[in-house]
Amino acid sequence: MNFRDRDFQLNFLFQTAAEGILLADAGGFLTRINPAAAALLALVRDDVLERPAAEVFKRCPALVHLLTEAGDQQSEVPLPHKRVATGVGMDRPGGGRIVLLHDVTERAAIDSRREALIRSVAHDLRNPLNALLGYADLVAEFGDLTPEQDKYLDRICQTVDKLTDLSERLVDLAWIEAGMALDHKPVELAHLIREAIDDLTPEARERGVTLVISSQAPIPTVMGDPRLLKCMITCLLENGVRYSYPKSNVAIHAWQEGPQMYCSVGDQGIGISQTDLENVWDRLWRSDDERVRRVPGGGIGLTFVRAIAARHGGEVWIESALDVGTTVTFMLPLAEGW
Repeated sequence: MNFRDRDFQLNFLFQTAAEGILLADAGGFLTRINPAAAALLALVRDDVLERPAAEVFKRCPALVHLLTEAGDQQSEVPLPHKRVATGVGMDRPGGGRIVLLHDVTERAAIDSRREALIRSVAHDLRNPLNALLGYADLVAEFGDLTPEQDKYLDRICQTVDKLTDLSERLVDLAWIEAGMALDHKPVELAHLIREAIDDLTPEARERGVTLVISSQAPIPTVMGDPRLLKCMITCLLENGVRYSYPKSNVAIHAWQEGPQMYCSVGDQGIGISQTDLENVWDRLWRSDDERVRRVPGGGIGLTFVRAIAARHGGEVWIESALDVGTTVTFMLPLAEGW
């Protein structure tokens, strides 16, 4: 490719990009602004070029910061007409700054509606659920209970816990299956794994289970929604901890093969029968095995995991043997593949 072709292609991308792009020189003067940036910021390019960014955007300190402060910077940038963008700024070779603006107004509105829905569902469920727990506690105050009565009260408490945990995941699952946009960005899977391990370590200790990490170093970057990917990892680790035998290990292993990233969670627990393996992906399904029924859960976890993997262009599968243990593995494309 000759220089003319390269310059033509770069200029084409600059002019037609949906994201706003602004360039400033080493003195903080604006040198180029693409049409998308002009539209997002409601300005006329010819009126602002060769003027100081600090003067042009004096009412928008966040954008001035991105255009004038050295190093990689990121911040939320308010736009005209009550819109908002995510801004990323970095140094240009030879001096100056380049800033990319991505309008996230609709995304923020969707997230707000999602959070409102979760709060509404949680509120409408938790009030009656808390009442159930309160009545269960009152029953226990009216004298000694028989072992059978204690068993039934324990079942009530377990059911309340199931419904409480289930509400938010059902909202998330509906959101994912409705095709709502995910917050795709480069994700360090190692960081999410460590966070999930830290969150579940107290429960694992209480159950006498040891969490073990065995991963390639460094773990390659994937593209995805960090919150949902962490939910997926957490869900698999929760299952491993809760269905394992005491004094056993739950191991999480992550590695790369070609353009894919793999992650598996394996336990040494009660396992899943070959008959039940056909049903584990079904929404709200739970095994009739009494050992499974004793563990709080809503039967949504693996359905949730598979939906998240699919929305990220990945896959998930399971291997298990009754009374030996279960290993669930998911695959995601590496960032380089996007």
